[in-house]
Amino acid sequence: MVVLVLPVFFGCTGNASTVKSDDDVEKRVESLLSEMTLDEKIGQMSQVDPGVFGGLENLKKVVRNGQLGSVLNLIGAKEVNELQRVAIEESRLGIPLIIGRDVIHGYRTIFPIPLGMAASWNEDLVRESAAIAAKEAASMGINWTFAPMIDVSRDPRWGRIAESAGEDPLLNSMVARAMVQGYQGDDLSDPLTIAACAKHFVGYGAAEGGRDYNTTVISDLQLHNVYLPPFKEAVKAGAATVMTAFNEINGIPASGHKHNIRDILKNEYGFDGFVVSDWASIQEMISHGFARDLKHAGELGLAAGIDMEMASRSYNDYLKELLDEGKVDMEWVDDAVARILRIKFRLGLFDNPYVDESLADSLLVNVEHLKVARKLAEESVVLLKNENQVLPLKKGTKVALIGPMANQPYEQLGTWIFDGDENDSQTVLEAFNAFNGDNNVFFAEGLEYSRDKSTKGFAEVERAIAQSEVVVAVVGEEAILSGEAKSLAELDFVGAQGELLKLAASKGKPVVMIVMSGRPAGLFKTQHLAKSILYAWHPGTMAGPALANLVFGETVPVGKLPVTFPKGEGQVPIYYAHKMTGRPADASTWTHIDEIPVQAVQHSLGNTSHTLDYGFTPLYPFGYGLSYTSFEYSDINISAKSLSIGESLKVSATITNTGDVEGAETVQLYTRDLVGSYTRPVRELKDYQRVTLSPGESKEVVFELNSDQLGFYFPDGEFVVEPGDFHVWIAPNAAEGLRAEFELQ
Repeated sequence: MVVLVLPVFFGCTGNASTVKSDDDVEKRVESLLSEMTLDEKIGQMSQVDPGVFGGLENLKKVVRNGQLGSVLNLIGAKEVNELQRVAIEESRLGIPLIIGRDVIHGYRTIFPIPLGMAASWNEDLVRESAAIAAKEAASMGINWTFAPMIDVSRDPRWGRIAESAGEDPLLNSMVARAMVQGYQGDDLSDPLTIAACAKHFVGYGAAEGGRDYNTTVISDLQLHNVYLPPFKEAVKAGAATVMTAFNEINGIPASGHKHNIRDILKNEYGFDGFVVSDWASIQEMISHGFARDLKHAGELGLAAGIDMEMASRSYNDYLKELLDEGKVDMEWVDDAVARILRIKFRLGLFDNPYVDESLADSLLVNVEHLKVARKLAEESVVLLKNENQVLPLKKGTKVALIGPMANQPYEQLGTWIFDGDENDSQTVLEAFNAFNGDNNVFFAEGLEYSRDKSTKGFAEVERAIAQSEVVVAVVGEEAILSGEAKSLAELDFVGAQGELLKLAASKGKPVVMIVMSGRPAGLFKTQHLAKSILYAWHPGTMAGPALANLVFGETVPVGKLPVTFPKGEGQVPIYYAHKMTGRPADASTWTHIDEIPVQAVQHSLGNTSHTLDYGFTPLYPFGYGLSYTSFEYSDINISAKSLSIGESLKVSATITNTGDVEGAETVQLYTRDLVGSYTRPVRELKDYQRVTLSPGESKEVVFELNSDQLGFYFPDGEFVVEPGDFHVWIAPNAAEGLRAEFELQ
């Protein structure tokens, strides 16, 4: 029996609520729309960078004529107010502009990259970081950000994995919800909130080969179960706007995909905000081979449901002709303009179009914002290894601080920090000197930057190590090596960083490796060189104080991986929620390539799904992360051995702090549907909780598991809950945990 139900999102819920248009807004939209000329409507559907018109005066002329609905990358409250004044006071209808900017992980106060934020598994902190970013951006006249990016990504070669929340739909949904709520607050008309934009719709993270902008081939089963859920959650949270992606999906560019945009997003999900193209993505349908020319691209974009065109000018240049020729419907134009006006009304721009130019003085990089940035940076760092409890170090320990990322105020900020200022950054060197005393810190970077291949600085490194008790090596990649169009074919550390780590390890002193990176990379060939590894992503403005607190034990690590770490490129894509296959691998059926006997008989090694060199397990699994204490999981229990569709059961286990310090553990709930009408993953994350325990303390962690959480989408988009047998785990990560079984009837 298959039961069709409406899906319900569970786990880590915030205060999400769909923003609904009130009667007053709809009346104002309808009234204004009735007064607009066709030129003014087309103008509202156009967004440009100020440079397009060759200067501010020409831009003012276009705005004065009502031929522009939005500007992106106009910086400064004074400049925005002046252009807004022209729109309000000098255009015929006084329609305000919406001012867009990429505020991805902070405006001036820079937080960890989104992949790092996701590693915190802390919805409240992620929400607070977005609220701070909104305040800082709003003080400069920005009222719309192109974030959150919620592309599920399972390929670390893809540079934009840095901007995502990793490989899991539920974790991406958490970040979607938190950031939308943080940017937009409880009232979008509040002058210190800004409109969010969920991007990139949809499937951008599945680019073939991890090469940005590349083709994606996504089954309908994957689309509905993996890539769409974060967008559905963003809509549920009230996201004002959605941005289409650069990629094509199964032969149709995302910006020309009528089924995805009109049928799923607008009709099925009930999204009533507006859809914007990514930068020139309508025009790029020509390069895809989907559109003949710019006019045809505009026709396809509007037909698909894109309401506002970013950067390219197909709507501006050709919509009139297309209407005259009957190739597009006036109804589509009116719907697009109504959606844009609706968001402008919700933002309060008609009633309060100007920004207080004095706000920036008190809001940019203030002390409270820096505290949150430090806290989120601390919680984003993942402790991957800690042999012999090398960490934490005692204050006063003689430390050789080496590596090209130890004193890089710009590089620690990461990708997409247009408005971040390296002068605000506090580096690891600065923080170590401040906390541990500069007489106890011997600094020698060894390499001037991450790609540096010269070893001329190694002699200075040796001198620093000779004076120290412990080596702390801060390695990784510069900010420019991740983000948009920054894909890699290989995941090893760049430059001579491998040689630097070998040098450090050869001196017989414990090596602590800190990695600053925009992706999972660099560890397979180097992890054996370090006793302890802290994976810090790009931590942002407060990287130094956060890492000093962690290294010296002022803070205990809590981060958990939001993405699986592969051993090498040959394992990619690798993710925990894979399928079983007909011949699943296990430890008894794998022999490493170096251990295979010469002239071994063809089938003597068994026949299972693995590789001869890497086996079948990752370097580190999804959800993994250590602490300075240890946790024991015991006594899993379920409240019933069976439940009926529409009911819930409780799953619990006892978590005990078996170490010597207080620590927090993110306890994860996974399930597996053993038999389905379509094969299901070996595990799926359903919920998680954080529990803080004193040494020796135990606590029962209880999850409520609803039958709807056990359902999945069929390829046609119908959500179903099927009776059958299930496994459930309470676990510290996706590869371990306590298991129980139950039946869904």
